[in-house]
Amino acid sequence: MSLTDVDWSKLPAPEDDGTAARVEGTTLPQLELAATDGSKVHLADLTGTSVIYIYPKTGQPGVPLPDGWDTIPGARGCTPQSCGFRDHYKELSALGAGHIFGLSTQSTAYQAEAVERLHLPFPLLSDADLTFTNALDLPSFEADGQTLLKRLTLIVRDGVVIKAFYPVFPPDRNAADVMAWLEKNPA
Repeated sequence: MSLTDVDWSKLPAPEDDGTAARVEGTTLPQLELAATDGSKVHLADLTGTSVIYIYPKTGQPGVPLPDGWDTIPGARGCTPQSCGFRDHYKELSALGAGHIFGLSTQSTAYQAEAVERLHLPFPLLSDADLTFTNALDLPSFEADGQTLLKRLTLIVRDGVVIKAFYPVFPPDRNAADVMAWLEKNPA
């Protein structure tokens, strides 16, 4: 199966476990995350509107995904989701998203390959040590001995989560859903 051409009807959809309800209204923790552009990002200190799409694991061409990947509800789709945010980057910015980030538990070095290959105009953030994940009690799962995050997108204004999209499925429509929400809820 291709990393970008996915038949969503053949994959199990994730179920809502209430994560969005408990995350909305939360002030982001004071911590820094390594970014693929070489910076350290303090999400809690960013002003204005930020969009943070959280995803399990970016695949790499020629490298097999974890065993059973397609049977894990919501696991597949990180590349199409990232490409959606890439393709709608200008529109999201025009709607007030001053910062756009992808976030996973993969290392910055691993994420850098995806940024280059997918031509992402924004950095990916690494939570490899799970400090952000644990501070917000984000939903996660285990695959091949790795702790991976379930797909969740946060809209943050001045350090506070004002909207959480969860579950996100199919992931290739996530950026369009965020744009629709930003149109109805301008800063």
